[in-house]
Amino acid sequence: MNPIKTDRIDSDRLIRIDEVKQLTSLSKSSINAWVASGRFPKPANLSLTIRVWRYRDVADWIDEALERAN
Repeated sequence: MNPIKTDRIDSDRLIRIDEVKQLTSLSKSSINAWVASGRFPKPANLSLTIRVWRYRDVADWIDEALERAN
C-alpha cells in the first residue's frame, strides 16, 4: 500500500470528528475509546465542545495501521 500523500498545507489542516470517522471508517465511540486507551492520536481541545486532529496525525496513524496489517 502507498502511504497517504498530502502537501504541507493539507497535512497541517485541522479536522473534526466527522472527517476522522470518514477517513478511518471508525465510529465516534471507537475513536473516543481508542484515544482514551492510547491506540489513536489525541485531539486538541479548542474549547469544551470542539476537538480537532491534525490531518497528518490521522494519516500517519492510518499508514501505520495498514503496515501492521500486512
